[in-house]
Amino acid sequence: MPDPTRPPARPPARPGARTLWFSAAGLLAAAALALGLNMLTERFATHWRVDLTQARLYTLSDGTRQVLAALREPVTLRLYYSRRLGAEVPAYGAYAERVRDMLGEYVAASGGKLRLEQLDPEPFSDTEDRATALGLQAVPLDQAGEQVFFGLAASNMADEERTIPFFQPERERFLELDLTRLIYDLSSPTRPVVGVLTALPLNGDPRAMMMRQPQLAQPQVVMTQLRQFTTLRDIAPDTQVIDPEIRVLMLVHPQNLPQTTLYAIDQFVMRGGRLLAMLDPHSEMQAARAPGGPGAPPPATSSNLDRLLHAWGVETVSDQVVLDLRGAWRVRAGQNDRVQAVDYVAWFAMQGDSLNRNEPVTAQLEQVSLGSAGLIRPRPGAAIEFTPLLTSSAQSMLMDATRVRVEPNPTRILADFRAEGQRHVIAARLRGALRSAFPDGPPALEEGQERAADMPAHKTASDDIANLVVINDTDILDDRFWVRVENFFGQPMATPFAGNGSFIVNIAEQLGGSDALIGLRSRGESLRPFEVVDAIRRTADAQYRQTERGLQERLEATERRLRELRQGSTAPAGERSQSLITPEQRAEIDRAREEIANTRRQLRSVQLELRRDIEALETNLRIINIALVPLLITGLAIGLALLRARRRSAARA
Repeated sequence: MPDPTRPPARPPARPGARTLWFSAAGLLAAAALALGLNMLTERFATHWRVDLTQARLYTLSDGTRQVLAALREPVTLRLYYSRRLGAEVPAYGAYAERVRDMLGEYVAASGGKLRLEQLDPEPFSDTEDRATALGLQAVPLDQAGEQVFFGLAASNMADEERTIPFFQPERERFLELDLTRLIYDLSSPTRPVVGVLTALPLNGDPRAMMMRQPQLAQPQVVMTQLRQFTTLRDIAPDTQVIDPEIRVLMLVHPQNLPQTTLYAIDQFVMRGGRLLAMLDPHSEMQAARAPGGPGAPPPATSSNLDRLLHAWGVETVSDQVVLDLRGAWRVRAGQNDRVQAVDYVAWFAMQGDSLNRNEPVTAQLEQVSLGSAGLIRPRPGAAIEFTPLLTSSAQSMLMDATRVRVEPNPTRILADFRAEGQRHVIAARLRGALRSAFPDGPPALEEGQERAADMPAHKTASDDIANLVVINDTDILDDRFWVRVENFFGQPMATPFAGNGSFIVNIAEQLGGSDALIGLRSRGESLRPFEVVDAIRRTADAQYRQTERGLQERLEATERRLRELRQGSTAPAGERSQSLITPEQRAEIDRAREEIANTRRQLRSVQLELRRDIEALETNLRIINIALVPLLITGLAIGLALLRARRRSAARA
């Protein structure tokens, strides 16, 4: 029974007009606050960014800030961009926004030393004529022949100009490098002088046009990059004195150098010169360009510098090559091979812990590709400081260089591959006080040779701590190992897929005394390979090749046994000559056929397991990407709903 003395409960109050007004006012205040924050951010925090990428690709690097801080005079940047290009091709429109944002970051970080102008070169305008005169590349947009521009021109107070003819979206990950290099060229008029002594056609092969191979007449891309940061000078192989203006000597694949030239190199290092020595147990570049056809003797493709390096406490092995299963290149297999592609373990890409992360020249590189490389090691008792730069993985071994020099067979090499569990140094930095390799003074001159007039005084030891880099591979310079060169409306466009060029330029600049762009240049290569999938495939492929090699050997042994049996069982005299098959031979043939069938089943099993492992990994990734993330979000939503329901129940209680 209800209590007559207790007043009845009031129904819950409904929101009135005042509550509605308060709610509306709150919404308007929130909108005004958001608008105000956006306006303040646009005005005072234009360049604030939060970069969540692993490589911080959208953050100006320390090298860029160092270059901008070193500017002594203003630099004007003029961006020539045809708006019609973005309207017709949206991909270029989006990339233009990216370029404009990056240029804005440069201007903000320059402390007023950079000035940016944005120009739209409309057809038949003075702006278009100016863009053409600066060397910017005009690209036809339609069948009518209307041309558009998307390039950058920079100039300093001395009216020196540098340009980026056309911004390609394919080079987006190199955008900061291209922009900083442009500014660096204008702010650094003096460049280190690098002397180049080489037996390879690094500046193009003059015989290429006669052989109807015009692509070989072009210089290697790494030489073009070196010219952007240094002053290159060619050195004759019979020189007796290295010019004292040369800061860095780049010695590439020295072959049959006379003793007088070796003495000149030795004294150059003793006087404080920096040396980059690149040797090779087998130069793929030289072998590919060697004259001769099938059956011709293989050319001498190895090089060494034993006379000097042994005296300095280090040696390079020229009769063995390093094979590495991790990072091995996939190449076309033989015509009679069951598998179309095979891992060629003599050509491999070095990644991860194969690159010394404590050295500036390799700290931020993602990948360096080599071909038929050799090892470097310090000599017993050497006092020189030996710092590895490039080191093979533990899945490597050494093989006689003749296997890759004379008719290399990737399938057989892989079948004979057995990882030794030992790592081998391929490139190293050497530092220390050195003794001359010519303690008794200059060597005797050859018949008819005269002593150079400017021969400096002989030095028996280095004046200071010597600094040199030795690499036992020259194919690191070959374009095919690290860069794709494509034609873009008559202009070559190089897109690296490995950091070989950055590695060499980094070394040259550091030895020459400038390393502002090392970290920045290394950021350009952002290759992210599927390492787990590659490891599974390589392991299974190596096992398959080894099993295949065993099969081939058993087949050859079976054929030899059959021939031996048939030689003892010919037809009687007077009858038609033919081979008779005895019961023993029939049994031997049956056993051989059974053995062949069993081995082929093993081959199929290995390939099947390979596909199963990769498919299982792909399935797991799909489950994680498709199902796991939505399940996590759904679980989070359910958890929040339960938490809110519990709080409401607690509030009502």
